[in-house]
Amino acid sequence: MPPIVYRATDISEIELIRPLWEQLNEHHHARARAFRSHYTQMTFDDRKEHFRKVAANGTLRIELAFDPDTGDLCVGYCVTSLSRDKEGEIESIFVEESFRSHGIGTILVNRALAWLDEHGSVRNRVFVGDGNEEAWEFYRKFGFYPRMTVLEQKRE
Repeated sequence: MPPIVYRATDISEIELIRPLWEQLNEHHHARARAFRSHYTQMTFDDRKEHFRKVAANGTLRIELAFDPDTGDLCVGYCVTSLSRDKEGEIESIFVEESFRSHGIGTILVNRALAWLDEHGSVRNRVFVGDGNEEAWEFYRKFGFYPRMTVLEQKRE
């Protein structure tokens, strides 16, 4: 595995994650059970607008992972937010499949959590979509556990 370069940025460079976010959306679509159409209808531009609103009402940070051997191709990202009430959230994370199992996701989350701690977060959370429960094991490494399950009425 080539050395990965990490850096943090803000909403101004959100377009760097578009190709990876689109792969994440496909991943969720493939695994979704009841709300598959949500991922069919969701676009990166929709998500980008959400991130802009989050940034306007608090702070948003984007952790990026680059492979310098491929011309600084972005191979992973983690979008993290901190509300004005000091509640932190891992909004979105994805690592290119061929780069998984090398600790990149762990580094991205550790950097995000350190940033949240530095800025006084009082609670951190992450939402995991239905059908993606395999991610629970990954998040457990950082002290995230299911606290409650939210059921939503399907209106399709």
